[in-house]
Amino acid sequence: MQHPPYPTHPQRAQRPHPAQQLDYAAVRAAAARIAGGVRPVTVAPAADGVWYALEYLQHTGTFKARGARNFLAAHHEADALPAAGVTIASGGNAGLACAWAARALSVPATVFLPANAPRVKVERLRGYGADVRLVGDRYAEALAACREFAAESGALSSHAYDHPLIAAGAGTLLDEIRDRLPGLDTVILAVGGGGLFAGVATAAREHGVRVVAVEPENCRALNAALEAGRPVDVSVDSVAADSLGATRVSADALAAAQEKNVTSVLVPDEAITAARRAVWEEHRIVVEAGAATALAALREAAEPMGERVAVVLCGANTDPRDLTEPTA
Repeated sequence: MQHPPYPTHPQRAQRPHPAQQLDYAAVRAAAARIAGGVRPVTVAPAADGVWYALEYLQHTGTFKARGARNFLAAHHEADALPAAGVTIASGGNAGLACAWAARALSVPATVFLPANAPRVKVERLRGYGADVRLVGDRYAEALAACREFAAESGALSSHAYDHPLIAAGAGTLLDEIRDRLPGLDTVILAVGGGGLFAGVATAAREHGVRVVAVEPENCRALNAALEAGRPVDVSVDSVAADSLGATRVSADALAAAQEKNVTSVLVPDEAITAARRAVWEEHRIVVEAGAATALAALREAAEPMGERVAVVLCGANTDPRDLTEPTA
């Protein structure tokens, strides 16, 4: 699927742009581009027929380091990185990844977040040297401010999830899981705006792997898009909203979800909270609610989801104190 170029400053309009298409070739190109720059995923046994893909061990604490590294490296290769650097609007995790990848290339990063973003993410962003700007209380407001800044400054505009290079980078995770888990038939992952899902589903389709796309009941941008047949705006109200709270899913994610190897699942907040606590109590793994959303679907399922299943634990940028404190 072709996408229009990202917004650019008029003075930089003649610079070449990297390819703007999401397919398996783009995922393979991303794998070559980021090799040695990201941490290969660890896959650990969790239960009979179930493994955890420990992507929360990735640089910056989430899978988003893959897409950010691919996005900036591709623009660097194309000589399309402006002096003003890169800018992004993010609930936190994508901004962390962007700032980390920018620092690796000595590129300035300006990150826009909602004012209610978790403090742990804001502090880490500043630690990566990013210029952090807090705007409004919803992602859409931070995004509008980011676009205005890009237009005025000439900074390269990245996106938290809706760009083929971002999704292709995230999609490199699937082949790594398959390398470590031969015979993989099902991968379960959480969906926010759809970057991870679109990339992983693109690679999974190449290998005949089923994808279970999991969302909170009240953060259901992908599920609603499937019902409507097009991306639509949804309300956001969930314990996982800080990482899965996109109001609209990407067109690439919807296209991937319409393939036969994909199942869309919704889970209640209570199941997400219970899954997050269970993975702590059973394995001493701390993940954010967005990552626990994928596990919640497995725990809630009435029947096995597959014979060799990988659950992607995609992020751990969270305050663990509510896990270590005694429950009432």
